[in-house]
Amino acid sequence: MTDAAELSGLGNAFASEARAGALPPHQNSPQEVPFGLYAEQLSGSAFTAPRAENRKTWMYRLRPSAAHPAFRRLDDLAPGWSTGPFSEPPAANRLRWNPLPAPAGEVDFFAGVSTMAGNGSPDAQLGLSVHRYAFNTSMGDAFFNADADMLFVPQAGTLRLVTELGVMEVPSGWIGHVPRGMRMRIEVLGAATGYVCENYGASFVLPELGPIGANGLANPHDFLSPRAAYEEAATPTRLIQKLGGCFYATDLPRSPFDVVAWRGNLVPYRYELARFNTINTVSFDHPDPSIFTVLTSPSHRIGTANCDFVIFPPRWMVAEHTFRPPWFHRNVMSELMGLIHGAYDAKATGFLPGGVSLHNCMSAHGPDRATYEKAVAEPMEPKKIDGTLAFMFETCRPFRVPVSAFRCGSRQDDYDAVWHGFA
Repeated sequence: MTDAAELSGLGNAFASEARAGALPPHQNSPQEVPFGLYAEQLSGSAFTAPRAENRKTWMYRLRPSAAHPAFRRLDDLAPGWSTGPFSEPPAANRLRWNPLPAPAGEVDFFAGVSTMAGNGSPDAQLGLSVHRYAFNTSMGDAFFNADADMLFVPQAGTLRLVTELGVMEVPSGWIGHVPRGMRMRIEVLGAATGYVCENYGASFVLPELGPIGANGLANPHDFLSPRAAYEEAATPTRLIQKLGGCFYATDLPRSPFDVVAWRGNLVPYRYELARFNTINTVSFDHPDPSIFTVLTSPSHRIGTANCDFVIFPPRWMVAEHTFRPPWFHRNVMSELMGLIHGAYDAKATGFLPGGVSLHNCMSAHGPDRATYEKAVAEPMEPKKIDGTLAFMFETCRPFRVPVSAFRCGSRQDDYDAVWHGFA
């Protein structure tokens, strides 16, 4: 895959064409589109949203996407996939899960998704759901999510996301984002495990830098979108949509990935997490984990996120006379963590790549006893935390855990014991 352009500021307009001259030169919807293509706009925000928040893309395609028969309900497509509002009460206890087992037989994305937790609802356009996936077979259908944006966090294996605007390969160590409503086909190169966040609320944007200044954290020019690419063959395709937590399907006589050219700022993108410029203290005390925010979905309260996507990458620890692992704390935000590879610096054992931990609002948590005893005894010299990559979805609302996740065999019944035995 080659990338079209930087996703500058996650909002500035840009364009790509798979055939030279397919983009209308001066206006978005001329009376006659080059090559007899059809102009179609995909809007990711209200028409009257402020300019800085307005998201749309014009597509120039072989046929209008409106040309399809009625959708029919699918009841058993993705039995492990749950959508808010969740009926269960918020999880009062700290929870942790082992990695998912490898899929048995041929499993596609729909069959391989397992919901871990969530809050809010797509109808209210707030909240999120976090899922794990384990699958080994590429999707044969096309799919679009009318409920949410989707942020993919591969743990192992490589995803190949075929979208209306082009194709993106997303290996472990990268993230991939597909906007709400954009058609895609989720393929896999071999087998894949990982995490995916359905964001019902405001779209992810880069956090403000404030006193950090112009440089640091994730840089806009490192977010990459695909080049325009289209499928011209008249291959019959089942198109699946997710709306209100339900799945529906219609049948097309062709591929829906027939966009020859596009321009706009509502686009899929990918980002390599190794490009994150980590900021840390060079004097004393451990900074808040918000300093590791890659993307944020704002809420109506300034400075309080519907969802923050935060990473804990390799970094130097140099603080003097300071307890260096994450400290004990209780927080108004709720935290769901995953581990991509290596070991997390606040847990000695039990938190494995592909696993999940959940600490809800005001739930007391922090380093386990082994990590604490090692940290208070080690010499205060510069130390590199290396060979690790963890992440967190942090939200202003408590997570609710579906019964399927609470009862699944990978949940650790003895998680509370990691904090036993402190002197």
